[in-house]
Amino acid sequence: MIFQSDFIHNFPLFMIILCLLSAVSAFIVPGKGSRIVTIVLTCVCIAMNASVLAHNFITGESFTFMMGHYPAPFGNEVAAGIMEPFFATLFGVVILCSALGGTGRIERDTKYGKRHLYYGMIDLTQVALYALCYTNDIFSAYVFIEVCTLASCALLMIRESGKALVAATRYMIFALIGSGLFLIGIILMYDMTGHLLFPQLRETIAAVWASGEYKVPFTLMVALIVSGLAIKSGLFPFHFWMPDTYGTATPASAGILSGVVSKGYIFLLIKVIYKVIGHDVFMSTGAQNILFIFGVGGMIIGSLQAIRSKTINQMTSFSSAAQIGYIYMGIGMGTSAALIAVFFHICAHAITKPLLFMSAGALYDVSDRKWDFYSLRGSGHRNPLAGFAFLVGCLSMIGFPIFTGFISKMYFAISAFDFRLKTAVVLCALAISTILNVIYFMYTAVNLFKGSPDEVHRTHFTAQRSFAVAAIILVAVNIYIGLQPQPFTDLFEMGINMLMGGMGK
Repeated sequence: MIFQSDFIHNFPLFMIILCLLSAVSAFIVPGKGSRIVTIVLTCVCIAMNASVLAHNFITGESFTFMMGHYPAPFGNEVAAGIMEPFFATLFGVVILCSALGGTGRIERDTKYGKRHLYYGMIDLTQVALYALCYTNDIFSAYVFIEVCTLASCALLMIRESGKALVAATRYMIFALIGSGLFLIGIILMYDMTGHLLFPQLRETIAAVWASGEYKVPFTLMVALIVSGLAIKSGLFPFHFWMPDTYGTATPASAGILSGVVSKGYIFLLIKVIYKVIGHDVFMSTGAQNILFIFGVGGMIIGSLQAIRSKTINQMTSFSSAAQIGYIYMGIGMGTSAALIAVFFHICAHAITKPLLFMSAGALYDVSDRKWDFYSLRGSGHRNPLAGFAFLVGCLSMIGFPIFTGFISKMYFAISAFDFRLKTAVVLCALAISTILNVIYFMYTAVNLFKGSPDEVHRTHFTAQRSFAVAAIILVAVNIYIGLQPQPFTDLFEMGINMLMGGMGK
């Protein structure tokens, strides 16, 4: 048993190295070989992440693995509790489904001689996301943030259209601003503490904050780190890059960027709050109030912009800003109950957004390749599977019972009663945002099935097995979590205790 546990402790590092090797292999292997390498790699990583999750959940323990057995500053560490392998597993599943479901559009949107480069960038994105999940070193987190930024821009530019290049440029500008703020925050942190590893940082920050020294620099440091990650994940009012970025990307890229890349930055922020800064210190700075205000603003403004959208891809993109707002509102609430709601909503958004973007792409294909709502009339008849998948995504984001989105909104409402002044604000924001969600999501869903099957366009779709497999997996996971939330609630509670209590072993 000891041997097995020690062996599993190597898995996080194995996965990062394996993804790096696969990214290199994808550049070398031509044609379909790179796609096969990526699919196989992702499946292996999902299995390894699930093994780490099962091990830690059964033993009730977390672990830290010192790479090369050299202590800091010469060595580096990865750490795994419950939430780290859980989100790494979730990210792997979403990437797999995005790559499978978007295969047809990848082949059409990218030149044959460059498809292996595209899959190499998917592998590199996995490297960065797994590292962000498992790293126990804040400077390593910055390094892999930059790796993720470069890979994300490459996923956008692979189409080689003018709009894609403009969108990628805008995305990179905002991403680099966020990265720069995060780096400056790390520099201030290191200057005041002399540490980079999470456990030492947490102890030193708690001691210095209690002494009353450096309160202004510490507050500035927290503001820089939080602002950097908020910009990169698309929090209102820094979300204006979303429509062009997600709307012009090939559906697989849009699914990966909206489903997991933004969530990787948010999960890193949660780790920094609870494992580096410390919950009490973070709350003392007042940063949670800013996140709460911007989160509520994103819920409302993002939804209003989605209602005003003229195309389905723009509507789906702006709705991401609204859903990101839910997550930051929960982080700003700052309680364990709200954090459970945050984790459920991350799950809901991560598995639903790729489903919406892939389905929208399939509906676009049978609507004279147009995104506007009029051209999409009746497309749910012409492509029933895509129409059904898009409807499921809409219902989940609205918060319809039996879907994951309902569970997250229910937990947000329950957690609101832990406050006095914020209770009414949270409940009103949930109600208004949900009504707005209903308006634009149900209008779109009804429009897809409105009219006769032959209206607007006569072309019917050709079934693609890969899209069907991906859609079925995402729909099944969405419904399963919606019907069986208790095991996930128990898992999240254990994970939150580990985050708040630090690494146990």
